Amino acid sequence: MAHAYNGMPAEDLVDVTWRKSRRSNSSGNCVEMAKLADGQVAVRNSRFPHGPALVYTHAEIEALVLGAKDGDFDHLLG
Repeated sequence: MAHAYNGMPAEDLVDVTWRKSRRSNSSGNCVEMAKLADGQVAVRNSRFPHGPALVYTHAEIEALVLGAKDGDFDHLLG
């Protein structure tokens, strides 16, 4: 796999498993994530699987997940 960077084509991330939330619906409006070999996490829009991927560190994803669990982003749902 090539060096992962923000904005790279998601299709260039080979040998990764993209996963989406079980809460995703069938309309295809989903965010998918894949753990990279170096521990970073790539994120893509499921409607555009060949579009750009954003790449985050493990610490950034941990802060996001824990913040979501704590309700820090609940205001975005209203």
